[in-house]
Formats: sequence, C-alpha cells, structure tokens
Amino acid sequence: GDIRVQHVADPKILEPTDTVVRVTHACICGSDLWFYRGLEEWQPGWRTGHEFAGVVEDVGSAVTTLKKGDRVLAPFTYSDGACEYCLDGLTTSCTHGGFWGGAQMDGGQGEAVRAPFADATLIRLPAEAADRMTAVMPLTDVLPTGHHAAVRAGVGKGSVVAIIGDGAVGLCGVIAAKRLGAARIFLLGHQPERLKLGAHFGATDLIASRGAEAVGEVLEKTRGGATSVMECVGAAESLKDAISIARPGGTVGYVGVPHHAEAFNFQPMFLKNVSLRGGVAPVRPYIPALLADVLAGVIDPAPVLDLTLSLAEVPAGYAAMDARRATKVLVQVA
Repeated sequence: GDIRVQHVADPKILEPTDTVVRVTHACICGSDLWFYRGLEEWQPGWRTGHEFAGVVEDVGSAVTTLKKGDRVLAPFTYSDGACEYCLDGLTTSCTHGGFWGGAQMDGGQGEAVRAPFADATLIRLPAEAADRMTAVMPLTDVLPTGHHAAVRAGVGKGSVVAIIGDGAVGLCGVIAAKRLGAARIFLLGHQPERLKLGAHFGATDLIASRGAEAVGEVLEKTRGGATSVMECVGAAESLKDAISIARPGGTVGYVGVPHHAEAFNFQPMFLKNVSLRGGVAPVRPYIPALLADVLAGVIDPAPVLDLTLSLAEVPAGYAAMDARRATKVLVQVA
C-alpha cells in the first residue's frame, strides 16, 4: 500500500538498440494491485508501471525505424523481435526480453524510460493518434490481453461466449469477442457500472450473481454452456467457474494472472473434453491490427479509463483502483 513518487537518475542509452522515451501517458494496471496488496513480492525502490506511451528523446546508433520526436507506444514487455519465440509471435517468451519496472528496468509510471530493442518493441504512432491517446492507451496491455483471451478461447463468428471478470481486461474482452463475430456474449461481474459499460461494448447478457448461482444462470440460458469462455480474473474460483460454464468440447481462454496455489481438480475438464488455453498475452504482434481499428473508430476502448490523474497523484490512483472507485487509471505525465 506504500506507493511513492521519487526522483531517480535519468535513463540513458546503454546499448546501440536502445531509445530513451519521454513518457507522456501511462496507466495503472489491475495486475499492479497484486504487489500493492502484498500478494506479490516487491521491494522498496523498485519501479512500477508497464503501460506507457511517449516521445522518443534519444536513439542508439543501431536503431533504424525510429527517430527523435517520434510518438511511440510500448507493449507491456520488451522483446528483440529476432529470437525463435518472437518469430513465432510469442514475444512475451523472448530469450532476451523482459518486463518494464522492477529491480533493473525503468517503469512506465515515470517521466522517462530506456527502451531496449526499440525497433522490435515500440510502435510508432501516426500523427492522428496524438488527439486520441485515451483510446490508444488500452493497446499497451488490456485491449490486446482481452483479445488474446478471445483468440485462445476460439471465439469466432457465431460463438456463444462467457467472460468472467468486469475489470478492464474483461471489458476489453467484450470488445474483442464482438470484433471477432461472437453472436452472444455473457459478462459475469459484480460492479453495476462496469456491467453497464460491458453492455455498451456489446455484452448481450449480464450476470451479476456469484459462484454456483452464476454458473447455473449461464448453463440455463445457454442450454449447456458457452462454446468459448474467457477467464480474466486469475483467482481459483474464477477458473473453476470458467470450466463449469464451458460447454462440453468448449475452450477456456485464461489471461487472468494466476494467484492461487492450491491443487487443481482437472476431472471436470477431462469429463467434458474442455480445453484450457491462454497465458500472458503476447501483445506486440496484436497491436498493429487493433490500433488500426481504434484509429478508424471501429472499436473504442477509451471508456475503460475512467479516472485521469497526474504523475504526482499516482498513489491516489492505486488507492482508487484498490477500492474499486476506478476501473483503470490514466496517468497524464506530460
């Protein structure tokens, strides 16, 4: 619960493939709350923030696609774009990559960041993006993560989809499922305003009950379960519920960061032939197509960012999200 804004050394070019980015916008992520609540190990002095955009201030000698003054967007991991996993589209498993913040890296919730492998990592934004940054910022994480859940769950034209979680990822999952052609979208959550926003994004059925009651509602309304289930929470109960509401032969796409340690009972999955697919979203390959749709007005994830604060107010932003007074915070840095 102790988040502080402090002065640290300015980042500088360390490798020829680096850039230094002056941060203009950042976000606070729901996954940041795990260490804020003491549920994930974090040390005093570590940097925070893995969602940011800004302007290139300096470039290394080997950078070829970016120049000083370019406006750029960063996915929540950096990657070299050349290893076998990057070439397979799994940039989050890059052999030389990593996450922003922590013990060694600059965090996006700050004034500047050294970005390794800049050519492969950063997305150069077109000029028109400057006036639509609230809609663009979800592309750093939550929109592609919701999309990853939909892809891994096998959502396609005519799918019956159930989404567990009404946080920013779950809400963006609604956008993704609709974009991929789902015919019916169930959104399971507990916050009335978030469920209302989910309906705005395209959810056809809102389930506000919990546990066995929620499972029963979905099974009854779908006459046997959803073909595609998207688990966007990360708790043991949410994963159990996701498997319970999957139709026999269906697929669960899970992207909620797991925070459960107990042994898991796979028998329900086995008996129903339910597939479980997902994990940390490789958002970098997803961004270009999603960005094009955002800038064209085909999709608009901006409403998930329902509180805008300054960098000095970041501690208040964590408190607001922790108390569910905000779905997701946009940090206006410059």
